[in-house]
Amino acid sequence: MGARFAVECCVVFTGDRLMRSTGDGLATRAPALDRRLAALAGRQRGVVTYRQMVDAGLSRRAIEHRLAVGRLHRLIRGAYLVGHEVPPALAIETAWLLTCGPLAVLSHLTAAVIWEICRFENGITHVSVTRPGPRERPGLMVHRVSALDATDLRRVEGLALTSPARTLVDLASVLPAGPLADALERARVRRLVTTADVLAALDRAPGKSGAPTLRRLLDEQPTMTRSKAERALLDLVTRGGLPRPQTNVRVAGHEVDTLWRSERLIVEVDGYAFHSHREAFERDRRRDAELQAAGYRVLRVTWRRIASEPESLLVTLAQALARG
Repeated sequence: MGARFAVECCVVFTGDRLMRSTGDGLATRAPALDRRLAALAGRQRGVVTYRQMVDAGLSRRAIEHRLAVGRLHRLIRGAYLVGHEVPPALAIETAWLLTCGPLAVLSHLTAAVIWEICRFENGITHVSVTRPGPRERPGLMVHRVSALDATDLRRVEGLALTSPARTLVDLASVLPAGPLADALERARVRRLVTTADVLAALDRAPGKSGAPTLRRLLDEQPTMTRSKAERALLDLVTRGGLPRPQTNVRVAGHEVDTLWRSERLIVEVDGYAFHSHREAFERDRRRDAELQAAGYRVLRVTWRRIASEPESLLVTLAQALARG
């Protein structure tokens, strides 16, 4: 990515003619200056901040000229895209971290999406900062904490964010029990956390709201076997008056748990008890992709949802079948 951005940014900034046209008197330094900015943008997903450009030697007039002619695009206040109108993946998060300062880390729902344990996105970037920190602005939610232990910090693709365990602790303060349980299960399925990891993170954040709920969920262990879960799913379908599916049949080269053939809907029973290692998780995702490519919709349900939220699951199944 860095090399691609460097090439594109050089094209945007190269040449002293542009510098002369802005009247900033930096014509002789333009090529070296623009190469530095291109390299910087390449390391930051195409993002540069106003402060970085000024520190590199660009005048306010030169920056305004680049904005006027479309060579810079304002992303958020104080941060710009170089040569791109559409931000690449994680550019917004990069911009907020750059403008919030070195003590800021991505956290809560934003970190959960990056860790792939939560799919909730609403256009708000969440950061945690130790005091003093930036103020909240449109598109930015600031969570102020007295301290963040180094154990609770990670870097993913160059971005500073909370660890999976600390992310779950933070989610407990903003999510209801059901979505929090789903996030915990995904983290376990992906082998991102153990119960001990999350308990230790809770101990490092005393008084955190939602902690009792998270501790209770940690105490709940998956006890339903796959066969029991499949039977419970079929019983739920029967009680709900839905068409009974075929079970354990082969579709597109794969054996699937349940199939509504005319609706081209496949429902697979999923859960930590059945997929407790990374290889199984990745294999299931490849399989889902192949089934979808063959024209089937794939819905995964967890043992927890079958046992604890049968009415909600029944509604979801009925809606999925109606769309078929």
